Order: sequence, then structure tokens, then C-alpha cells
Amino acid sequence: MPLKNIVKDSMEFNQQDEAQIEEHDLSMAQVLGQLEMFKRGFPPTRINTPAVIGNGISNFSADEKKKYIQYFDSHKNKADIVKFVPASGAATRMFQSLNSLLTHYDPQREKLKDFIAHHRLNNLEEFLNSFSDFAFANHLRKAVREQYPDYKFKTRGERALIVAEVLLSPEGLNFGRLPKGLIPFHKYNKHFTTAFEEQLFEGCYYAANRDEVFVHFTFAPVHVEYFKAAFESIKNRVQKKTKKEVHVSYSFQKSATDTIAVNSENQPVRDKAGKLVFRPAGHGALLENLNEIDADLVFIKNIDNVIAEEYVEEISSYKKMLGGKLLWLQHKIHHYVKELRQEEIDPELVTEVKSFMWNELNIKDVSNSILHLLSLLNRPTRVCGMVKNTGAPGGGPFWVVDAEGTQSLQIVESAQIDLKDPSQRNVFSESTHFNPVDLVCGVRDYKGDKFDLSAFTDPNTGFITQKDKDGNIIKALELPGLWNGSMAQWNTVFVEVPLITFNPVKTVNDLLQREHRPNM
Repeated sequence: MPLKNIVKDSMEFNQQDEAQIEEHDLSMAQVLGQLEMFKRGFPPTRINTPAVIGNGISNFSADEKKKYIQYFDSHKNKADIVKFVPASGAATRMFQSLNSLLTHYDPQREKLKDFIAHHRLNNLEEFLNSFSDFAFANHLRKAVREQYPDYKFKTRGERALIVAEVLLSPEGLNFGRLPKGLIPFHKYNKHFTTAFEEQLFEGCYYAANRDEVFVHFTFAPVHVEYFKAAFESIKNRVQKKTKKEVHVSYSFQKSATDTIAVNSENQPVRDKAGKLVFRPAGHGALLENLNEIDADLVFIKNIDNVIAEEYVEEISSYKKMLGGKLLWLQHKIHHYVKELRQEEIDPELVTEVKSFMWNELNIKDVSNSILHLLSLLNRPTRVCGMVKNTGAPGGGPFWVVDAEGTQSLQIVESAQIDLKDPSQRNVFSESTHFNPVDLVCGVRDYKGDKFDLSAFTDPNTGFITQKDKDGNIIKALELPGLWNGSMAQWNTVFVEVPLITFNPVKTVNDLLQREHRPNM
């Protein structure tokens, strides 16, 4: 945007606005650029064809899996390994049906079954009928008895309201304000575990090196003390069971990555106090956090994708397989980069490198230019697990065509695609696999120096979403997703992994699945 336009448009903001923008570590030019993006919009990502087995996705045999696991085990001691877990999300969405009950239900006017039928809350009915199966059931019962001694004399509708209130309110278990990572997930004989504890336990099986494991979480500042207290209470149990020393670090999503919110007319939204409304810009904002991780190898996994202990060894074998593939690729890439930087280069080496890039990195458009080869090889590398698509919403693996007509493998969210275009909708519907956020990343170059990850993004792959703010619809700007546009220029390899590795908890009822119920 020309400077004169920035000066002109900035006059729409007052001194309080300018101070607020500065508090977010943002510049006026950045905010105006965000407003311009709302007006212009992001170009949709053009998907050419879905990545499938044999065309973008590898499916390893039992022998290949064993080979990469052995490669990982024999080479990991030379690498610094960190497990990176985005964990700033609140548990609010887990209990959406219970929040609906608290907000809209009046037991004096309507029977519970009629309310459930009218609002199509079958998941609420399932929750109430399966109450005893949840890891937090005993704690909830105790809190209900203490706060409502006459609970058993209430109607079913009144009891349901009491359960929802005690579960979610600050006066009760406070699950409505806790981070998802600290909600009790799994019930064992003598204790329960949270997703936070399961992530630490699981990490000891594949991210440990020299009997130490380093796990980095991205927390919301308001939740830090909760997590610190939780770690002190579970640290000894995890270390005793795994015989590993566990180290936890954390960071916050940077306020400088927040984006301004606008209304339907693309004008800045203000709260009741007249202040501008800024919103976190999605998980793409975590690229800065990832960029600060000092490691050779980084495993990435969402906080809610955990599993009961009895399955951990099985899924850890697949993490090692992906890690072994990455270490093997890095060894080859770093070797080739060093060779291509020599003064004299054997033409047969160029042929060998191009074959490697075609067969292993799925890079098809390659010239004989040494500079071109080096620019394509000397990048961050990621190996991504892909599960078969079972209809879950979200992103998947596709061959994407950029503005220059170059094809590359990308993880693409449905929100990035123009699904009103029949041809794009057809390509999207033919997708066979889903992205479970199961990544292993190599972030150092051939000299051992860290890449600046911000140099390998595609800023045009963000998207605009609609959110509810105090009953009003506002528009929010999402930065290129961490494993989408933020990694668009990485070397990318997709590998099929089984569904057992994908067990997210989006709603509380997901905890009723076999993988979240120990010893079933």
C-alpha cells in the first residue's frame, strides 16, 4: 500500500487505537495491511489432484517400517529432539452441548427429552446416559453432592442442569475455563490422566534421547499456572513409569501475530469500551514459536490427539518410522548439498540428485541448474503421517498448482478451496486421506544452522472466517496454517499411517471411544 494511503487511512484511528496497536507489538502499516486483505480477500488454493497412495503418499511395507525404525534408533543419539505440542486451546468446544443446555433450557417449561429432540442434541443424551464412564465422573459426583444435597430428589431436567453447571462453572470443576489439556481424559485403576500427562508419557517412547525427553507446549498465558501445578503433581509418576527425565518448556502465541477484527463492511470492530477488537490468527501464528525451537528434529502433535497407555507402544512405532524416514532424507539431502557446492561437479551426480528429488521428495520440475537444485534441496523438510479419510472435517494432502504453474505437495484446508467451483469440488471429493497433524520436522541446514522458517511460507494461503462476538457476526483473519501455508515451501513427504494414530477429542463424547478407555 502506498505511504500516502497509509497516512490517509491511519487518520481513521485515534490516539487510543494507536496505543492499543502498539501494545500488540503491531505497526499501523501492518494493521492497515490486514484491513486491505479483508477487502481483497485471499486467492483460493488451486488443487490439481488429491495425493493418493503411489502418487504423493507412500505406504511402507512391514520391512520398510522396520528399516526406518532401526534407522531412527541408531541415529537419534546424534540429534537434539523436541516434541512440540500446540496446547493453548480452551475446553469450551468440548462441552458445547452442555453450554447450550445452560443457556437455553428451562426445566419448568419443557421436558429434557423434548429440549434434546428440538435442538437435535443427541450427543447430550449420550453424555448423560454414559456419565459414569468419564474419567471425571467421581469428582463431579462429589462436587454435586456438596453443592446440591437434594440432587437425587430433582427432576431429570433439573439434574442435567445441575451437572452442567457444576462441571463448567468456576464454583464447580471449572471445566468451562480450563485448557483442554488439563481436562481428565483417561480413567485408570488408581488415578486419571489428562491429555497433558499423556503427551509427556507418550513422548518418552519416541522423543527421548539419552534418557531425557524435551516437550514444548504453546500455552495461553492465563493457563500457565494451571499447567505448572499439573506438571509438579504428575512429573514423578511419568518419570517413574518411563525411566526418563522429563523437561517441559512453554511459550505463548505472540500478540504481534494477532489480527484486527472487522464487520461485514470490513470496518474495524470495537468492544463496549470502544476499544479495537483483535483476535489470535489461528495456529499459523505458532510458526514464530516453532521458529524459536532449538533442535534438529521436531515432532508436532496436537494436545487432544492422545491415547490410553496400552496403545502407546504401537503408535510410537509409527512416530519412530516417520522420524527414521526424516533422518534418512536429511542425511541424503545434506550430502547432496555439500557435493553440489564443490567447485567440480560430476554430471552423474546431477542425474542422481534429480532422481532422488523425483522419487523421494516428489519434486518434478527440476532443471540442471546447480543453483536451482541447491535452492530446492536446502530447505526445511517434513515427513507427515496421513490417515485414511473417514469423513472428519479439516485438511488433506493434495497436489497444488501455484501462480507459476509449478506443482507441489501441500496440506490444504477445505476453507482454502473454492468449493463452489465444480471442478475443485470434484477434486476435493476424490481425496482418500486426511491430515491428522502427525509431523516430524527437520529444521537445520547441511551446516547444522537453523533455517529461518518464516522464509519458507506462502502468505497468500491464509483465509477469512466468521466468528460470533457478543451475538454479532464478525470477520477474522487467519494466518497461513502452521502445517498448511506456513510450511508451503518445505520439502514434503507424505506417509500413510493407521487410524490408531489419530484419536482427537473434539467433543467430550469422543472420550467414550475404545482408544480413550483403558483396559476395555
